[in-house]
Amino acid sequence: MLYAFQLMEFSQIKFDCSHFRNDIPCLPNKEHGVQCDNCNHYSPIETRILIIKLGALGDVVRTTPIISALRKKYTNSKITWLTHSPDILEKKSIDTILTYSGEQLFTLAKQSFDLVINLDKDKEACILSNEIKADKKLGYGFENNHIIGYNKAAEQKIITGLFDSISKANTKDYVTEIFDICELNYQDEKYSINQSKALKQKMQIEVMQVASLPNSEKPVIGLNTGCGKRWKTRLWPVSYWEDLIRQLHTQGYRVILLGGEEEHDKNQLIALSTGAGYKTFYSLPEFIALCSNVQLIVTQVSMAMHLALAVQTKIVLMNNIFNKNEFNLMQLGEIVEPKTGCDCYFGTQCCRKTSCMYDLSVEQVVQTIERVV
Repeated sequence: MLYAFQLMEFSQIKFDCSHFRNDIPCLPNKEHGVQCDNCNHYSPIETRILIIKLGALGDVVRTTPIISALRKKYTNSKITWLTHSPDILEKKSIDTILTYSGEQLFTLAKQSFDLVINLDKDKEACILSNEIKADKKLGYGFENNHIIGYNKAAEQKIITGLFDSISKANTKDYVTEIFDICELNYQDEKYSINQSKALKQKMQIEVMQVASLPNSEKPVIGLNTGCGKRWKTRLWPVSYWEDLIRQLHTQGYRVILLGGEEEHDKNQLIALSTGAGYKTFYSLPEFIALCSNVQLIVTQVSMAMHLALAVQTKIVLMNNIFNKNEFNLMQLGEIVEPKTGCDCYFGTQCCRKTSCMYDLSVEQVVQTIERVV
């Protein structure tokens, strides 16, 4: 189809339109042949928002509930997110996703925003937040060689992170805290992440092939057996995982083992000794698809927890070294802890001769699984 067109003045270009794409035709022009001087698709941007959340992947995921809340509060907004983990973010809910790089930092320094929200306490993020032009800033900045809070809620979050006694007494979960920092009212907004429908279908077949007890109709339970390199104090003994699997098999549950490359050898040995289902470790997109195809995940680590919550999978979270109040399981699960408590708050090394995770019994975990399922 050929479209009629006419030359127009530079001053007629609607640079504030949400469809404007800098140096290439916008979608209304491509799809309908319209120009700025004869377009009924004009949608002016009222608020330009930059979110800075570089952080660990799990931290990025648990920050995503602010997106829908920002859309409600700031209608006709354009949201840009700067991160180290761009692939995890849901592209349809965020206008522009930027990967942290020298090139992107240079371009951001030359732009201006109505609102900058920095939810990352790392020095690089705080200094960057200071440098970007904005009418309003929320979250964390940098001044006099130290981190600062742009607003009272951010200051309180800094204090909570600096003193164990205050951190232990905290009763707010992380999502509520960041909503306070963003001056938003938390109303049970959910996580949002990038998911592949094709991968989800592929992993559904894989789960059915790998899951043990193929004739059982009971739910498939995924056991995430690792805890990463940093928080070894969260590690549950291998013998306990093996005992848990045997008890779950006795009750007819199908079990598969989850983990990354670090857990591969361990998971192979556990599968060999128990008959639990295990094939290999997967890429992040595949792991997300895998999480969406089991009915419940038992994990010691928060990254797997955040991914499970993002795909609405039920969860049992083992916890010892963190304040359990910081976790928001979104009505999808329960937290189970050692009955003897933990002496190593945010500790990377256990101060006991035997880790408190030995005091988190298999029976406790089984009972919690039964309640959640």
